[in-house]
Amino acid sequence: MKFGPVPVDQAAGTILAHSVQVGDRKLRKGITLTAEHQAQLASAGYSSITVARLEPGDCHEDKAAQMLADALVPDPAAAALRVTQPVTGRVNLLADGPGVAVLDVAALEAFNQVNPMITVATVPQYQQMSAGGMVATIKVISYAVPGGDVMEVSRLAQRAVCLAAPVYRKAGLVVTDIPGGPPNEKGIAAIRGRVEALGMEMPDVRIVPHQTEALAKAVSETQGDVVMILTGSATSDVQDVAPEAVRAAGGQVDRFGMPVDPGNLLFIGSLGQKPVIGLPGCARSPALNGADWVLSRVACGISTSAADIAGMGVGGLLKEIPTRPQPRASRR
Repeated sequence: MKFGPVPVDQAAGTILAHSVQVGDRKLRKGITLTAEHQAQLASAGYSSITVARLEPGDCHEDKAAQMLADALVPDPAAAALRVTQPVTGRVNLLADGPGVAVLDVAALEAFNQVNPMITVATVPQYQQMSAGGMVATIKVISYAVPGGDVMEVSRLAQRAVCLAAPVYRKAGLVVTDIPGGPPNEKGIAAIRGRVEALGMEMPDVRIVPHQTEALAKAVSETQGDVVMILTGSATSDVQDVAPEAVRAAGGQVDRFGMPVDPGNLLFIGSLGQKPVIGLPGCARSPALNGADWVLSRVACGISTSAADIAGMGVGGLLKEIPTRPQPRASRR
């Protein structure tokens, strides 16, 4: 692509590089100039204009963006994504419903290394999305790029972006109650909001005393594809009431503690085929915490092993809490 000034009488068929005012209207950058535009420019006193001129083998920005989108998401329905039409070299990939973004990170990094004018930006890996949320945006920065580069990027980034939709439909919640403990209604409402944001229902909520036997019975009887536990007193050890109750019910605990703050006191396990999530106390608030990361991945069938949770530490420092007894940053 050639870029630079040309005489107005030679500008037909070129791409206007910068918006210009002609009389009472504006010619927008990126338009392909016609004979009518030439006349308007000449009447407005322009003798030359800055344009982009495609050379043999060049690919127009919109065509390139569409080709790249077709490579990243060849089957939008299967990927649970909606692909917008190209405009000024940009195509957006939008979530077709709730879910979790699943990215081929290596392929996307390779995508961005071929030509700095060919780019894709995404949300972080496994970010929870709602319907219509932007998962990625493809942007061809210049008005045209070499067609060979577009083909190379397309080869490198096949099927690199998709949305994992929830695979479970119902979640059950067991809350333990202690005298003088936190009010349960607020916590239940916050957790219900999380579940419903994932397109799931929470039809079974049980409140039981904070005792291993009572909790074990409730966990084994709770209806739902996923079982969550919110204790009135924070779980402080792998042998504490909630983890012990899961074992007493015939389940197992795979990991207690996560390197995400807030959210440290989470545990995860299973009861038969049902995932079991022991929620940290911060899940009583709708604010983002580690439980959101785990619940969304579990709901969407994404592997959430002990090793996966250990890997959440990088980027897991979510925010400071002014009311914490020992704040991370000293205040003087």
